[in-house]
Amino acid sequence: MERGEWGIQLQSRGGGKWVCSYKKITIVVCFFNIAIALYCLRSLYASLYIYSGSVGRNIVVYRPDQIQKMEESNQIRKSYKPVELMKWVKALEGEFSSENVAVELPQHLKQKIIDEVLQRLGSLNSKSINGSHSQGIAMEREAIENWRKEKLEEVKLVVVSGTSNSTISQEEAGMLVRALESDWAVLSEEIGLWIPVEVANEEHNDKPEGIEELEEEVLPGRPLPPECKPELHTDYDGHAVKWGLTHHKDSAADCCQACLDHAKHAKEGEKKCNIWVYCPSEFGCHSPDIYQHKHQECWLKYAEKPKLNFKDRYPEWYRNSHPSAPVIVPWVSGVVAT
Repeated sequence: MERGEWGIQLQSRGGGKWVCSYKKITIVVCFFNIAIALYCLRSLYASLYIYSGSVGRNIVVYRPDQIQKMEESNQIRKSYKPVELMKWVKALEGEFSSENVAVELPQHLKQKIIDEVLQRLGSLNSKSINGSHSQGIAMEREAIENWRKEKLEEVKLVVVSGTSNSTISQEEAGMLVRALESDWAVLSEEIGLWIPVEVANEEHNDKPEGIEELEEEVLPGRPLPPECKPELHTDYDGHAVKWGLTHHKDSAADCCQACLDHAKHAKEGEKKCNIWVYCPSEFGCHSPDIYQHKHQECWLKYAEKPKLNFKDRYPEWYRNSHPSAPVIVPWVSGVVAT
């Protein structure tokens, strides 16, 4: 039996028949789908081409002469750049920043410095007694400066080499270099080291012969008269006849004069001032009481037998019980005759 073809038969104008089978319809549909897919691919490719073309058009291509001019302009800008000025500015910035920030030493390092300074000053006791007061002050200042230079060389060696006979670590040595070199004034104040500044005055050879030259003063302000009998780094005890917290004077000489005036104008039966105690330090003066004693405090006292509180340096046992106490006694005092 002959197999027939399933499909649709159509009558043509010429009387013939067109046969449209399912197979032919499938092929036609497939070709149609392929044509649609090709059209979509073409459209996608065209959009990509347009995008890449627009990007390519944004790229500027310079000519060789333009590139050469740009290089020349860059060289001119570099040659006129203030290199030296920038170096100076950076150096000044580093200097100012280092000056504004002081090094805070640990307590054990401060204690080590205090012990070494006390040991160096202790070796001068016998020499200071034989000389005048100003000579003793000069010797103390020289001894402290020599110690500072020796210590600075020692810690610098630790920083550079990393090894030495010193018991200080490299990190602590770096802190000490800064403290001893640029922050020495701050460190001296923190440990309570105060030595009067020596004032250098120009001498003139115009005084008559046979007149003795007065000893150079070490305290600020006008010279003290002989009856004041000033003693640096000294704190005398006594009954206060003038409360120093509210009694300030511009100089030690003014404080002594106040004591002399008090004794001169005291009424019968009143205690006459025979001891004056003055604070010359701008940072205040230490005392074992509860008050904060400030610069230029002037205490007028009376004692039948004047007795010292402290002289020259605070003892070690006292500083152990008073951690805020400095090494050197900051007060200046005098016992006057009444």
